[in-house]
Amino acid sequence: MPYSYFDYTYIVLIPALILAFYAQFKVNSTFKKYSKVRSSRGITGAQVARRILDANGLFDVKIAHIAGNLTDNYNPQNKTLSLSDSTYDSDSVAALGVAAHECGHAVQHAVGYMPIKIRMSLVAITPIGTKAGFILLMIGLIFANQMLALIGLALYSLIALFQLVTLPVEFNASSRALRTLEEDFILESDEVPYARKVLSAAALTYVAALVSSIAQIFRLFLIISSSNGRRRR
Repeated sequence: MPYSYFDYTYIVLIPALILAFYAQFKVNSTFKKYSKVRSSRGITGAQVARRILDANGLFDVKIAHIAGNLTDNYNPQNKTLSLSDSTYDSDSVAALGVAAHECGHAVQHAVGYMPIKIRMSLVAITPIGTKAGFILLMIGLIFANQMLALIGLALYSLIALFQLVTLPVEFNASSRALRTLEEDFILESDEVPYARKVLSAAALTYVAALVSSIAQIFRLFLIISSSNGRRRR
């Protein structure tokens, strides 16, 4: 009988998917809103980034202009802080908040912030571990080997560990950014809350990613458990 089987495990993904969609909507709408609010100082994201980097002695960090919207990032390998089209030449409070946030990552690397060291150590092994883990998990399910499937799930769970470590890294970078924007008078006191809203919305996307990974891991665990139960029957 067609459509007689319903995989109930998909239900656990629904709240995570709702949060993910909301987080993406929130960051896009918040950035769009405050990208229209010009900062009173009239300085651009690139200028703010250079000012913050130099103030922290990071004269060797280059600033690059890259295409895209909210594609801003800091690469510690080549010490390049890349600012997107929506940040580089913009003098909006949203752009200055994002630029300062990325500078926060550069400062984290410079001072040896422990969570970012842990995150960097996981960068190389996480993709390999998750791919290998998923393969082992599938083999375990196909051949009804619960132990192999659980080992695979444990390796696959590295993605959640990586995202968990990412949270303090992102929160700390935003905290550094907001403190710098206010204490160095880059933004007026009434403009700082706008930048905070932008960075808080961005942080929510990392929380949503972690929740989604945990939900998927839990779903896979339910599948392993139910397959073991069917085998016993």
